[in-house]
Amino acid sequence: MPVPPSRLHDIVGALGRSRIGIVGDIMLDEYLHGTVERISPEAPVPVVDIASSRLLLGGAANVAANVAALGDDPVLIGVVGEDDAANRLRMLLDDYGIAPESLVVEEGRRTTIKTRIMAHAQQVVRADREDRTAIRDVTATGIVQRFEATLDLLGGVIISDYGKGVITPTLLTALIARARERNLFVAVDPKDANFMNYRDVSLITPNHHEAGFAFGRRIRSEHDLLAVGHGLRERLNTEALLITRGPDGMSLFQQGEQPVHVPTFARRVYDVTGAGDTVIAAFASARAAGASNIEAAIIANAAAGYTVGEVGTAAVTGDDLAAELERTIADGAIGTVVKDSQS
Repeated sequence: MPVPPSRLHDIVGALGRSRIGIVGDIMLDEYLHGTVERISPEAPVPVVDIASSRLLLGGAANVAANVAALGDDPVLIGVVGEDDAANRLRMLLDDYGIAPESLVVEEGRRTTIKTRIMAHAQQVVRADREDRTAIRDVTATGIVQRFEATLDLLGGVIISDYGKGVITPTLLTALIARARERNLFVAVDPKDANFMNYRDVSLITPNHHEAGFAFGRRIRSEHDLLAVGHGLRERLNTEALLITRGPDGMSLFQQGEQPVHVPTFARRVYDVTGAGDTVIAAFASARAAGASNIEAAIIANAAAGYTVGEVGTAAVTGDDLAAELERTIADGAIGTVVKDSQS
């Protein structure tokens, strides 16, 4: 049965009263914007005349930015290098009011930078500067120590795994165990290589490609979706599995419950970069504000609908989210949330 609009507004109004821990791969997103008027004489590639540039928080740092924009207090824990990129990252974190004290510096490791060259609102190419090797044991110990120091103050935990070497199986096990000892809500934004290590958490948020790959069955139909959703949730023993499906919205699978499909809210799609960060941040913040998993999924879907309408990683504020929900309610989209039978 559909969630009453008044209930959704109450939850959004209650955001901003919690502290959320975010552990994962921290990076910078650099955008170079320009125009293309000719092809290079050196190779069959476009020549982009750069007119402007932007530097944004990426990865786990973007998750923290989304949590901060919604009004909650993010505690960001991750790894940076001893380089200028780390200094620029700290400056950006300061702009969002995010404390950098829980960042762990690993000597000899580069701070991840993803550079996207954009022309006419389209991405021409992306260049990555990063190290993807596993972090050192001493670095992992530093992460666990920072995590333990703040656990008693947290209303939820997000693990943001981009496969850059921070979320190792050993570290993941330690983080989940310590959080679950305190009955904290633990949400994981997964990466394919580590998928089967995300056991016994509260929520996992793969996209439909990741979910199908992890389960070994490509999602081509509704029947495939149900088989993958139920099977993967059971295999990982997670309380809930939220499969994001792009223009088809999201599907929520819960322990002991029938699946729930939430339709997409996006009015326009300019850039999907960072949409997964927005989804998991909004879901965790909504849960911390007292939402059920279904209510949190609807709110997270609305937040993602706003984000993909912006170019580059974008953090949705509580006001933006309230306005987006109002538009979807007016269109009757909330009423299309349905439960269907298990496969």
